[in-house]
Amino acid sequence: MAYFKLQGVGKSFGVRRVLHEVNLFVEEGEFVTIVGTSGSGKTTLIKIASGLMNPDTGGVFLAGLPVTSFPARAAMVFQNYSLLPWLSAKENVRLAVESAFPQWNRTQQLDQVTKYLEIVGLGAAAGKRPGQLSGGMRQRVAIARAFAVEPALMLLDEPFGALDALTRATLQAELIKLIGQQSPRATVLMISNSVDEAILLSDRVVALGTKLSPAVPVTLAHPRTHKALQHEEEAVKVKARITEFLLAAGTAKSAECQPVEPRILAQVVPE
Repeated sequence: MAYFKLQGVGKSFGVRRVLHEVNLFVEEGEFVTIVGTSGSGKTTLIKIASGLMNPDTGGVFLAGLPVTSFPARAAMVFQNYSLLPWLSAKENVRLAVESAFPQWNRTQQLDQVTKYLEIVGLGAAAGKRPGQLSGGMRQRVAIARAFAVEPALMLLDEPFGALDALTRATLQAELIKLIGQQSPRATVLMISNSVDEAILLSDRVVALGTKLSPAVPVTLAHPRTHKALQHEEEAVKVKARITEFLLAAGTAKSAECQPVEPRILAQVVPE
C-alpha cells in the first residue's frame, strides 16, 4: 500500500471543473513532482494534498489514514516564504519546532533551530527579520523551518518559483542534499512549473492537465546537474513525454511551461 495517496480526487469551483479523478500513489521516501502550467490546478491540488482544502470527490490518505487537516509530522514550503515579518529567522523556525516537539525545553528547541539554520548557511543571519534578508535567504529560512521539524512528509509548492536562476539552482542542490541526509528520508510531493526542475530533483515526474498523466520514472543517479541532463538520453525522453502530455492537454501555451522543441520530440516519440 502506498504511503501517501490521492485517490479519485475531484474539485470544481462553480461550473468550472479544475480536477477530475486524480489518482497519485507515492511510496515512502519517494520524491514525486507534479508539473503543470498556470491554471492547470496545481495550487488546488497541493491544498487538497495538504488537507488545507477538501476535495468534492475522492480523498487523500497518509499511512492508510484519511487526511482531513494538515498532517502531523508534515512540513510545507511555499513559493512566497510565508514567514512572520515581525520575528527573526531564528524565531520563525523555533515556532515550527515548538509545535512539532512541545515536549522539548527551550534549549533543545533552540539547538534544533541553530542546527538547521547553520545547515542552510544562515547561522550568522539568525537574528535578522525577513525584511532584512534577500529572497533567497528567506527561502533558506523556510527550508530550514521545514527540515527542523524532521518531517515524514514534505510538500513543496513551487518553492523556487520566485527566485533568480542562480539562487534557484543553488537551493535546488541544497534541497536534494538535505533530503539525502535525512534518516529516514522524507516522502516528498512537489508542485512545479518546470519540467527541467522536476527531472533534476525527482524519482518520478507526473504532468497535470485536468487529470494526471502516467508517472514517468527518472532513474539517473544523484547528484544531477542541469548541464549534464541536457546530454542524458533518459532526461530528454522524460522531458519529451511530459511535454507531449501537456501539449495534448492544451496547457503548454502558458508562458510558465517551455515545450520541447519539435526536433527533440521527433527523436524520442514514436510515430
